[in-house]
Amino acid sequence: MNFPENLKYSEDHEWILVDGNVGTIGITEYAQSELGDIVFVDIDPNISKVNFGDTLGSIEAVKTVSDLLSPCGGKVIEINSSLADTPEEVNNDPYGKGWMIKIEISDSSELEKLLDAEAYKKLIGQ
Repeated sequence: MNFPENLKYSEDHEWILVDGNVGTIGITEYAQSELGDIVFVDIDPNISKVNFGDTLGSIEAVKTVSDLLSPCGGKVIEINSSLADTPEEVNNDPYGKGWMIKIEISDSSELEKLLDAEAYKKLIGQ
């Protein structure tokens, strides 16, 4: 399994790539493998602001539905609308084309609550 070192991870299996004050958010390779085949990604197109731990939307797989939680707060600046037509990108490329939402981070100190790759691997028993 892949655990990119340049990402931060939540205990709820989301990842965030921080570039300046912009955070790109998705779910981890581990999470997508546990969910199975992703058939639908539902993110409210009208969502404009999120707080740490807020529900951003849901991810539907063949066997279950799971909430997508925000690993930090901020202003929503982009939603990966291509997932509406190709939700399988979350399975195929969870750290690339399968990203879900981008935010302008409002409080970078919240990132300190997240895990680095080594801590995340321990969390999931890798």
